[in-house]
Amino acid sequence: MGYSIRVVFFKATFIPLLIFKYMKLKYALIPLIGLFYSCQTEAEDTSNIDAFEKNSATVLAYLNGFQKESLDYDALFSENAIMLNTKIGATIDSIPIADIKLMDQAEWDLYDFEILGEINLLPGVNSETKKVDGSVRYYGTWRTTKAATDSTPEIQTDVRLYESFDFDEAGKIRYQQFYGDLTASDNILEGK
Repeated sequence: MGYSIRVVFFKATFIPLLIFKYMKLKYALIPLIGLFYSCQTEAEDTSNIDAFEKNSATVLAYLNGFQKESLDYDALFSENAIMLNTKIGATIDSIPIADIKLMDQAEWDLYDFEILGEINLLPGVNSETKKVDGSVRYYGTWRTTKAATDSTPEIQTDVRLYESFDFDEAGKIRYQQFYGDLTASDNILEGK
């Protein structure tokens, strides 16, 4: 009988003590496990930031080349690039690269272009994920100058523009759009 009392006493005191220690250990481990997982850092995917930086160089080359009236379209634009036509009264919504080349040359024949201030580029984001997607945004002020002639004075306009550029896998511009009051600028330059 003495033996069975000891076993019962042992079970009655040891098992609750063991459960208590286990529970204490369990509750002590929960914050430690949480701390361990919270300190884990996932390898951050920087591919879109890297693409933005690479594509920014392309946009800078485009902006500087446009001001110098000399663009290497083959190096900057994909062969099927388009520009969104944002002018008031536009009859077509997108302009293919072949027409962009002709339009640029016609503009350069009439005017001189200069970006006023520093060129600041911003990363674009995917409209659904709100994450950087490698596209490039530009906000700035362009000065357009029509040279004086014997009968007309020099005319200048300053237009604030927003431009965005999307790129293909090779890092060439595939889609360009800009917004600004170019119609008013054209009207002023042409004396309308």
